[in-house]
Amino acid sequence: MAGDFDPAAWSLNLEGVDTEDGTRALSMADIRDLPRHEQTTELKCIEGWSVIVSWAGARMADFIAKYPPATGAADPTGDPMTASPYVALETPDGGYYVGLDMESALQPQTFLCYEMNGKPLSPAHGAPLRLVIPVKYGIKNIKRIGTIRYTRTRPADFWAERGYDWYAGM
Repeated sequence: MAGDFDPAAWSLNLEGVDTEDGTRALSMADIRDLPRHEQTTELKCIEGWSVIVSWAGARMADFIAKYPPATGAADPTGDPMTASPYVALETPDGGYYVGLDMESALQPQTFLCYEMNGKPLSPAHGAPLRLVIPVKYGIKNIKRIGTIRYTRTRPADFWAERGYDWYAGM
């Protein structure tokens, strides 16, 4: 996963927002400007193993509140659950992608993490930014997020396309 990836050149592409072209580029500084939270959870692999990990980062709910989905005519209320009931996340190269329902994205333990066990994420663990969602199996905990997209239709999911449950919840 490390390859020739340059963390200094990384930015997060956000799609489905109220801008002229519906996109926004965010830096790690933008992510770190959100309230920092910590949690220690069990990361469970769908294959049966698990590990206890301490994470730090921003709650996805805080991210969505600061950078909400576009509402437009589809939802004049501004409620993210109605405006865009799904969130798609993918790696910078598009090789790995997951889909979440908005309810799971807004769950208080869903984090955009930049630290693991008291240290910045390593490339092997998804630097510079990864998703941590303890109510789902590890296949939903996407490493090295490059794009977050708000959408009205259920997004593709790498492992769901290979026979696993799209929700992959515990």
